Amino acid sequence: MRVVSPAADVPDRPTVAYLFTTFPKSTETFLQREVAALQARGMRLRLYSLIGGGGEFRGIPVQRFRLWRLLTLFWWIPWLAATRWDVFGILLRGLLTRRAPGWLNFWENMLGAGFAGVCHREFRRDPPGLIHAAWAGAPATAAWILGRLNGHRYTVAAHAYDLYEHGGDWWLDEKLHEARAIHTSTDMGRATLILRGVPADRVNVIRRGLDRFPPLKQLRSPRQPLRLVSIARLVPKKGLRHQLRIHAALAAAGVDFEARIIGDGPLREELLAMIRELRIEARTTLTGHLSSNEVWAQLEWADALLHTGVVAESGDRDGLPNVIPEAMAAGVIVLSSKAAATSEAVAHGESGFLLDVEHPGQWVDAVRQIIQDDALCARLRQSGRLWTEQHYDAHRNAERLQVMFDRALA
Repeated sequence: MRVVSPAADVPDRPTVAYLFTTFPKSTETFLQREVAALQARGMRLRLYSLIGGGGEFRGIPVQRFRLWRLLTLFWWIPWLAATRWDVFGILLRGLLTRRAPGWLNFWENMLGAGFAGVCHREFRRDPPGLIHAAWAGAPATAAWILGRLNGHRYTVAAHAYDLYEHGGDWWLDEKLHEARAIHTSTDMGRATLILRGVPADRVNVIRRGLDRFPPLKQLRSPRQPLRLVSIARLVPKKGLRHQLRIHAALAAAGVDFEARIIGDGPLREELLAMIRELRIEARTTLTGHLSSNEVWAQLEWADALLHTGVVAESGDRDGLPNVIPEAMAAGVIVLSSKAAATSEAVAHGESGFLLDVEHPGQWVDAVRQIIQDDALCARLRQSGRLWTEQHYDAHRNAERLQVMFDRALA
């Protein structure tokens, strides 16, 4: 792990108020690594969790928003309507003239607006130098309204769900228009933001990262049965129905393998039924949710990671799932669909395989190559590790994020 010395001028640095939907969250360890890397660089952070979460993170209190405080809006809303029509009027016109893309997104935005309405006086009394919204949903709505009410400068992180689910977040364009800077973790996301009218010079591609790189594990030989792992929420965009058909194709081709799908979600019962229907119960296991340490243990066990992401009917899709560079860092060979931004990390035949989920035979051929060709595996593993060291270092990427914050403050 690289040691980063805190900045010498820590006491003079402006405070950044970091707004999260939920923090810390066990399935979002990448955000915890981001905060830890910024802290190591000497940044002064105030952490806010809009729903759930709370406690303390690396010595920093996480200020959890208490939902009962929304009751105070019964008297704050009339006051805001009477005195700040420049803010309230925009929200009211939006409510009356356009429909939210979905109920979840509606309530996320209402939560962000409620947080801002309740907490704007606290932010005015003790103003941060900058507000950063870790997501473009509820946190960005809160930052946007706080900016309008109090004049705070703010920046936004906009990622795949924010940009693509049902065509994007309800208030996305307004929030992005007034943000000092936006960062996203893929070139695909940057291109989408520019197409939405965000000036190119305000959009920064800053990837997630590892705070420390695991040792590159030894290549297992022989690799029979081949150990396959998938780390994914059990939701449509992960393409897990396709993955089970790939498992069935491997079994039909006589390939000796064992597969574990790590994660939980609404499709669990459907996938269990499909496993029984395809008669792959002896080869495919749904482990359910595992802790971060247990996930790393599964990567230590695995020879290859399967990612079968697709574009869901809602439009939602992955950007570059964190599990892909994490697997590459550990020395696990990645076989991925071509959907979304996976090709930004995986070069076909060089650092992994990019395959078509509609053609299981491609996956069977790639798996056979992994079983049989030690030299190919060694090359894929080394190239994958090199990409992560160059692009997926949390400390290096935190430095770029800090530069973005400094420019937004300037």
